[in-house]
Amino acid sequence: MAAMVIVIVRANQEEEEEADRIVELPGQPTVSFRQFSGYVTVNRVAGRALFYWLTEATQNPFRKPLLIWLNGGPGCSSVAYGASEEIGPFRINKTASGLYLNKFSWNTVANLLFLEAPAGVGFSYSNRSSDLLDTGDRRTAKDSLEFVIRWLERFPRYKNRELYISGESYAGHYVPQLAQQIIMYNAKAKHPINLKGIMVGNAVTDNYYDNLGTVTYWWSHAMISDQTYRQLMSTCDFHRQKESDECESLYSYAMDQEFGNIDQYNIYAPPCNNSDGSAAATRRSMRLPHRPRHPSLRQMAGYDPCTEKYAEIYYNRPDVQKALHANTTTISYKWTACSEVLNRNWNDTDVSVLPIYRELMAHGMRVWVFSGDVDSVVPVTATRYSLAQLKLATKIPWYPWYVKNQVGGWTEVYEGLTFATVRGAGHEVPLFKPRAALQLFKSFIAGKPLPKS
Repeated sequence: MAAMVIVIVRANQEEEEEADRIVELPGQPTVSFRQFSGYVTVNRVAGRALFYWLTEATQNPFRKPLLIWLNGGPGCSSVAYGASEEIGPFRINKTASGLYLNKFSWNTVANLLFLEAPAGVGFSYSNRSSDLLDTGDRRTAKDSLEFVIRWLERFPRYKNRELYISGESYAGHYVPQLAQQIIMYNAKAKHPINLKGIMVGNAVTDNYYDNLGTVTYWWSHAMISDQTYRQLMSTCDFHRQKESDECESLYSYAMDQEFGNIDQYNIYAPPCNNSDGSAAATRRSMRLPHRPRHPSLRQMAGYDPCTEKYAEIYYNRPDVQKALHANTTTISYKWTACSEVLNRNWNDTDVSVLPIYRELMAHGMRVWVFSGDVDSVVPVTATRYSLAQLKLATKIPWYPWYVKNQVGGWTEVYEGLTFATVRGAGHEVPLFKPRAALQLFKSFIAGKPLPKS
């Protein structure tokens, strides 16, 4: 009888997996690796379902680890950013008519699982519309854990595989919070999840030090005047969630009068302009919880700072959605790279994730933090101020690391944590410096310091 139950369960799993298999995406080049995508219900009562996209490793996928990738916002899609312009195997062409290969894709090293979280991001949805007006860190972490548990039931060959979690920006909260949930789950589980480590980039970490480090970065990179810097430092209370009107007006003055038309996510890259030369308004009203509510803060850009426009055209195509098994419930709103509704209604946020870092390190987790050094939104100074609070002993002192005989950045290895900068990279490190980012990932997975030559 037991044998028959096992056979039925396996048959159901194989059916579910096969139903999620992507035959081919519209305009996709021929590839050797398999892809799967679809929905995992994480709360049946509310009807919350999270969308995923798995691109298996190019070689030996059954021996390679699994990486879960999360993008931040809060409210931004890992399909739009992580998969389509950072670490995924494909890029979208300028007409959004098709895809081309990313030769620095991370699926040469691991199986990549892109998760759109929480419900309301990208194709992920909730049948309880009030969920979109009442979400935050806690529910996102719990739903993401539920997703991981149920996804592994659907794909049992990954159950004992080494698992890593990575992401950037506000995923500086999602990644350690999900890792913490997995550790708590494992303490009681008969079959624990084989989580080995986390890696975050340009990560929101600690509200006070993120704010302090951001203003310091603006001044040290000549984006603001000495006077504005002094006024911000003396007027603003960086501990506060909501700043005073006087402080907010100083932020506005800095951005409106002193920054100029730059891409804050890479201060040395050209911004995405309209045909008349004015700055395009994509993602203008997005904000990070540690940043002031200012209309000129635009979310995410890169070498081609208009790439998210191509994603929004491509993923709204009915043939693309059909191939991805996405939007099966006919969601009432368009797929967008970031959800402003979620972003504006984010109701709980950890003031600092540094206590979670300490917890993860105490459990022997591999923890890597990296920082593109030309990002002014979550800049390298913010990350260094935050990590300094951990007061970790240095194992390998600061040194330049190399990729293709060039300095890729600088790194220091501490007891329990590795920090690395990526030279000349903006907020989305793998977009600006794909070769260096791939080297970073290879070293992280190998658990080895970055190369000294």
